[in-house]
Amino acid sequence: MSKRKDNGKYHRIIAAATRVFAKNGFYHSKISEIAKEAQVADGTIYIYFENKDDILICLFEEQMKAVLENMNHQLEGMDDPSEKLKTFALTHLELIEHNKDMAEIIQVELRQSGKFMKEYKNEGFLRYLDIIGNIITEGQQKGIFKAQVLPGVAKRAFFGALDEVSRFWVLSSRKEYDIRVVAEQISDCFLAGIRN
Repeated sequence: MSKRKDNGKYHRIIAAATRVFAKNGFYHSKISEIAKEAQVADGTIYIYFENKDDILICLFEEQMKAVLENMNHQLEGMDDPSEKLKTFALTHLELIEHNKDMAEIIQVELRQSGKFMKEYKNEGFLRYLDIIGNIITEGQQKGIFKAQVLPGVAKRAFFGALDEVSRFWVLSSRKEYDIRVVAEQISDCFLAGIRN
């Protein structure tokens, strides 16, 4: 499969599936629609993917790679764990705002795939959560965050707040708040609870 991922058709199919899933929803999308959007024969899809669920998982993996690289780049060279958490929040919400099709797939469609939710070991997402956990651990080591805070719980709580706002934005037709204000308020509420 790794050689196939270097192929331009693989990436065309992923891009086409992103548009089709966002437009029709995962369950209502057909392989033939993805093939037409990618300008390939229906059978070509099965050279690269086992089925529609496999396309969805590969699409997510490709996106997570880009998200992880971007987040690590944004945090690079920063020393203050509090500022890192604020930057994480803003970067996460900006990704949702600037990638609407992908945001809809991740926030809504992905969670409707039984294969993804039950069988898929989501290593990219776990690494994403670990970025938050590592920031919290760093803050504890520097004496900035409370020692009794459990990084494994706190990272999920912080992500959960960002995720809920992201889902609201994806499902809502109106955006009532500025993204920077939202990122700052989520960060401030969270930091107020974990700071020494």
